[in-house]
Amino acid sequence: MSMPKTYSLPTESQNKKGLETETARLARLIDTYTPHDGIFRQRIPDLTLVRYSSTSTGSKTFYTPSFGIVAQGAISFTVGQEVYVSARPRIFMLPVALPLTVRVLQGSPSEPFLKAGLSLDPKRIGELALKMFPRGLPPIRQRSVGYGFEADLDFVSAMIRLIDYLGNPDDAEWLAPLAMEELLIRLLRSPIGVYVAEMGFADSGVRRVSKAIEWLRRNFAEAIKVEDLAGLVHMSVSRFREHFKSVTAMSPLQYQKTLRLQEARRLMAVSHLDAVAACQLVGYASASQFSRDYSRFFGSPPGRDIARLRQQELFEE
Repeated sequence: MSMPKTYSLPTESQNKKGLETETARLARLIDTYTPHDGIFRQRIPDLTLVRYSSTSTGSKTFYTPSFGIVAQGAISFTVGQEVYVSARPRIFMLPVALPLTVRVLQGSPSEPFLKAGLSLDPKRIGELALKMFPRGLPPIRQRSVGYGFEADLDFVSAMIRLIDYLGNPDDAEWLAPLAMEELLIRLLRSPIGVYVAEMGFADSGVRRVSKAIEWLRRNFAEAIKVEDLAGLVHMSVSRFREHFKSVTAMSPLQYQKTLRLQEARRLMAVSHLDAVAACQLVGYASASQFSRDYSRFFGSPPGRDIARLRQQELFEE
C-alpha cells in the first residue's frame, strides 16, 4: 500500500520570491508593448500600458476612474495638497475622474517606469458588488482621493494573463474579458474592496459625486451654483460639499476652475488659440483673472507655458 504524498505550503520567503519573479515578468511584458515613452492604448478595451525612461518634475493630466499596477519604478500623484506615491508592485485606484499632477520618481533608460492600468466601469462593478456584498456595504468611515495596497502574486499573475492575450487577436477578443473579470473580482476582494464596490451602488456618496463630476465636465464653461449641483444628485448642500471634497480634495468650484484651465491650455496648444479667445471659450469673463489663475496653476503665464509645451512636443496636433 502506497503512502499518501505530503505537500508543504509555500513559505513567506517563497511567496515573496515568486512575487518578485512575476513582477519582473510583468515589467518585461509591458516593455514589449511600449516601444518608446508614452501612454499606449491597446486592442483590449480599457487596458493602458505606460512607459517613461526618465524622472519628471510633474505634468498636469486628467485621470478617469481606474486602477493601475506599477511593475517597475515609482510614481506620485498630487491632488490639491494630497500626495500619493506608488512603487512596484503597488496597486493604486482612483474612484472618480480627477485632474492630477503626475511625477515619475524612478525611471531611467535602462530601467524605465512601467505601469499597466485598467479603466473601471461602475455598471460592471455594481453587478459584481451585488453578488459579493449581498447584504450591502459595511459602513465607510473615511473616504479618500485614492486607495492603494501591495499587489499579491495572484493579482500580478492575473494582469500578466491579460496582457499576454495581446499577442493573439482571438485571445484578446474571447479570453481577455475573462481576465478582466478576474482582476475586478480580485480588486473587490482586496483590502480596498469596499471602496471599489461603492462605485457600483447608485445611491452611494462616491457615485453621486461622480454624477456631479460628469455634469461639470460637460458644462464647465457655464456659471454654476453648488446648490444646483447638490440638487442634481439629491444631496443636501452640506453633505454634498463634504462628500465632494473627501474624494477630490477640492471644492466643486475649484474642480470647475481646474477643468477650465486644462481645457484652455489644450485649446491654446492644439488649436493655436490665443489666451483671450481660449479663456472666453472656457467661461472666463476676465482675461486678467484667467492669466493669474493660469500662472498659479501651471507655474508660468499662458504664452510662456504654451511655447514650452510646443518645444517639448507634449501635445499632439
